[in-house]
Amino acid sequence: MTDLLFLSAAEVAALVTPAGLLGAQRSALVQISQGTAAVPARTAARAPAGLIESMPGYLPGMGYGAKLISHQAGNAARGLPLHHALLALFDPDTGVPLAVLEASQLTALRTAAVSAVAAGALARPDARSLAIIGSGAQAAAHLELLPAVRDFAEVRIAARNKAAARDLARRHPRAAVADGPQEAVTGADVICCCTSAADPVLDAGWLAPGAHVSSVGMGREIDPATAGMASIFVEGRAAATAPYPSGALEVQGLAPQALTEIGAVLDGTSPGRTWPGQLTFFKSVGHAAEDMAAGHLAYTAACARGAGRRLRL
Repeated sequence: MTDLLFLSAAEVAALVTPAGLLGAQRSALVQISQGTAAVPARTAARAPAGLIESMPGYLPGMGYGAKLISHQAGNAARGLPLHHALLALFDPDTGVPLAVLEASQLTALRTAAVSAVAAGALARPDARSLAIIGSGAQAAAHLELLPAVRDFAEVRIAARNKAAARDLARRHPRAAVADGPQEAVTGADVICCCTSAADPVLDAGWLAPGAHVSSVGMGREIDPATAGMASIFVEGRAAATAPYPSGALEVQGLAPQALTEIGAVLDGTSPGRTWPGQLTFFKSVGHAAEDMAAGHLAYTAACARGAGRRLRL
């Protein structure tokens, strides 16, 4: 018998800091690239209205467990989030269950932290303008974390839901709502696509020389012309090139050698940006190692502060 720690979404958000998340995700990305993270391919079970994915993983010194995440496209019409997630953590030595975390918010935060780490490594040092396409949880997390790696003088937000975009813009003193994606992206140094769109929300003709683009959506957010012109970076080649929906639509059919793992850039094994006018594209598909790192961060902080609720299993 053991006491299991339960952490709510609000508790998780209060326990993790931007600096802690960035450091944890940087370590996770390096371990992915170096092959020390044990993460099998995710599996999915489909239902008529959506699917649920299983993402187990082990990150030495930073977590052992599994995330379950559902994707229900029809939830937008119900006024519900498109994704719901739980993360279970176990003791890596004994296998004893340690905690269950509400992981929808954690997923948004760790995804944005990964985008921020990638932007810190790939965006031009003088990048000063940020465009965010989307207005949901992922967009909000990106607005919170991207300014940690660059001092953006201008932030533009574009979304189909104008009211939600205005609400999001109020969270940052330099943010404003654009009329549409083209206005947001044109001339921007860093572009973050955070949508549930099935078709591209970005056009290569809008991009300024030397822009850095990131995409976290499950659909084909980036147009083929952008993907064809850009140097492409991913969390892990195997994860990115896996069949959809686990892998990324934008890189299907590409040779793995055409993709650079961002962890290899972070540890100096591979080059990142090599000249100011280079177009860089970071495609994130999510990775269980990232969940383990973020979950371990929240769990250790909860234990130190006495946060959460414990129930006898």
